Amino acid sequence: MNYNRVQGANNRIVLGLIGCGGMGAANMRNLMGKQGVEVAALCDVDTSRMTGDIRDVEKKYGRKPELFKDYRKMLERKDIDAIIVGTPDHWHALNLIHTVEAGKDSYCEKPISHNFVEARSMANAVAYHKKIVQVGTWQRSGKEFTDAISFVRAGKLGSKIVMARAWRTDGSKVGNDRPSAVPASLDYDMWIGPAKMVPYKSNHVHGNWRWFMNTGTGMTGDWGVHMLDIALLGLSPNNEDLAMPTSVSAYGGKLAYPTDDRTAPDTVEAIFKFENPDVVMTWSTGRDYANRPDCGVEWVGADGRCVRCWRGGWSVHEANGEPMDKEESPAVNDHWQNWLDGVRTRQQTRSSLASMAKTTMVCHMANIAYLSGETVRFDRSKMDLVGKAGKNTTSYFREYRKPYTLPIYK
Repeated sequence: MNYNRVQGANNRIVLGLIGCGGMGAANMRNLMGKQGVEVAALCDVDTSRMTGDIRDVEKKYGRKPELFKDYRKMLERKDIDAIIVGTPDHWHALNLIHTVEAGKDSYCEKPISHNFVEARSMANAVAYHKKIVQVGTWQRSGKEFTDAISFVRAGKLGSKIVMARAWRTDGSKVGNDRPSAVPASLDYDMWIGPAKMVPYKSNHVHGNWRWFMNTGTGMTGDWGVHMLDIALLGLSPNNEDLAMPTSVSAYGGKLAYPTDDRTAPDTVEAIFKFENPDVVMTWSTGRDYANRPDCGVEWVGADGRCVRCWRGGWSVHEANGEPMDKEESPAVNDHWQNWLDGVRTRQQTRSSLASMAKTTMVCHMANIAYLSGETVRFDRSKMDLVGKAGKNTTSYFREYRKPYTLPIYK
């Protein structure tokens, strides 16, 4: 980003969006509501997804954005300072690495990658090019979560946490579909991109791609990066130096919806063992969480006291379940403003790519353990798995479909 040019233009930040509709468009609209922001270009391989975004940009700025099907052409525009990445998981690595290579900052949707090796290379690429990247894990800016994390970090549950739990109900069904003709509005070959080419089915694409392991990461990737992230933050001294597990095991399958087209499991129980701190963390996704919110996090102290947080609130409990007094922490600015401030000051953001790469790797480890049926072990000094266990799974690494290649940054 040409910081001097932006300073001279009253701190104006010019944005492009890759991936219209869905979270990409939601992030764009949040950023359009901030001062000093202009959206100049939109990119999507499906023109039917662009209509509402084109209308809203034109209404806001009095002119139509430039439109692209190939994001690499959009990256050639020198006046664009930063890119919103709102594509499916299997495109994030190429979108983001090419963005920082083009000298631009980014707001990237979660999970940052489709597999473990991609996440590591993305983090190294961002560091190498010295770019400011905010990941769309907005819970890091949510008051209930920042309050709960601060309470746990302050030792209010005692000096020792022995267990952390994270969960999310999975009731997602995509039904059954047969291969059909590709809509005229969609460049399906480009949509598949680096993933394995499979016949087009209408229930495999927009929105539903997350339930197919060829293009998504299942509930563990989709929501684990939210809930496991909060659990990890409570076990860590700060947002950057995250605690990482030494071993991971996982079990599950398509147990609730065995005949559904989805290839991601609908039921998973993953167990993460840590050595520093000495704690066990679990991730559960399935049909029901009786008497608890459908998503949440808990930390349990050695004496049985517990902190629980979820979207909408948090609570503290004695070992017998009785409520305890809470202590709130100062509010922080919202997730999108935090990124804009980072772009202008060149200070790291609350959900930096470096930090979120660690959380994403933890989610991938659960998928790797599930897919391989093996306990996988992690070496933090190398930021890699130990030995061969799990490395033959697509959640660890896969060869890209030609002509796509993953840039490897070490």
